[in-house]
Amino acid sequence: MLQLRLIVPADRTDEVTDLITATVGAAHLTLLKGAALDPPGDLVTCDVAREAADPLIAALRRLGVEERGLIAVDSVDVSLSRRSDEAERDAPGEAADAVLWDSMAELTQEESTLTVTYLAFLSVATMLAAYGVMLDSSILIVGAMVVGPEFGPLAGICTGLVLRRKQLVSQSVKALVVGFLVATLLTGAFGALLDLLGLFSRSQFDSPHPATQFIWQPTADSFVVALLAGIAGVLSLTSAKSGALVGVAISVTTVPAAANAALALSYASWHELLGSTWQLVLNLAGIIVAGLLTMLVQKWLWRRQRERAAPMSKR
Repeated sequence: MLQLRLIVPADRTDEVTDLITATVGAAHLTLLKGAALDPPGDLVTCDVAREAADPLIAALRRLGVEERGLIAVDSVDVSLSRRSDEAERDAPGEAADAVLWDSMAELTQEESTLTVTYLAFLSVATMLAAYGVMLDSSILIVGAMVVGPEFGPLAGICTGLVLRRKQLVSQSVKALVVGFLVATLLTGAFGALLDLLGLFSRSQFDSPHPATQFIWQPTADSFVVALLAGIAGVLSLTSAKSGALVGVAISVTTVPAAANAALALSYASWHELLGSTWQLVLNLAGIIVAGLLTMLVQKWLWRRQRERAAPMSKR
C-alpha cells in the first residue's frame, strides 16, 4: 500500500474526495478542513494499492492539486486493516508489476543530475577500472562496475522519452556525455601520474590481459548483453527492486571501456582506443534501446489492464 498526503484548495476538496471514493483500490480516506497553512487548504489523506496509484495521481494532477497544493506519496510498510486487504484485492493487476510514472520521473531526475558527487563516483569508478585493466584483475573491474552511477542518466533518457519530458532527456544526455568525458580525462591524467611514479608502464599496458581484453574487443554479444541488462535495469527501478540493479551494473562494460579508452589515449594505442569507444557506445545504445522498449511495453500493458478493469469497477 501507498499513502497519499494531499493539500487541496478548499474549492477542490469535494472533487478530490469524490475521486478517491470512486477509485478502486483506495481506502482510509480522511479529511481535515483548513488544516493546511502554507499553502492554505484542506488536508486529505488516503491509502491506495500500488497498482491503483498511478491513475489516481494523474487524475489529481488534472484537478490542479499539484499546482495549488501538494501531492506526497509515501510507502506503507505495514498496514493491518481488513479494508486495506480488500483494496489490494480489488485493485487491478499485481502490486509488483505496477509502475508509478511520476515516481520514476522524480527518481531519474535526481539520479541524472550532473553534480560533483556524480562526477566523483564516475571518475573514481573509471580509475578503479583502469587499475583493473593494468593488473588484469576481473575483481577490480567488477568493483568499478558497481561503483559507476551511469545507469541513472540512462534510465532518465528512457523515462524522458516515454513521458515526453524533453528537459529530463537533455539533462540525462548531458550527465552521460560530460560525465564520461570528465571521467576519461581524469583517468588519463591519473594513469600518466602513476606512470611517472613507476606504478604503471607501457609494457604493462601492452602485455596480454586475458581476463580483461573483452573491454576493448566488442562483439555482437556485447550488444545482446546490454539489451538484457537494460531490460533488467528498468524492471528493477519500476518494481523498486534495488538489489537487482547491482547485478545490472556488473553486466555492462561502460565504465571499464571508458577506463581502457583513457589508458589507450595516454599510451597512444589507437586500435584499443577505437575498440574501447565502440564498446562503450554499443553498451550505452543497447541499454537505452532495451530500457525504452521495456517501459513502452509496461505502459501499454497497464493501459490494457485498466481498460479491462474499468467495466468491472462500474458494477
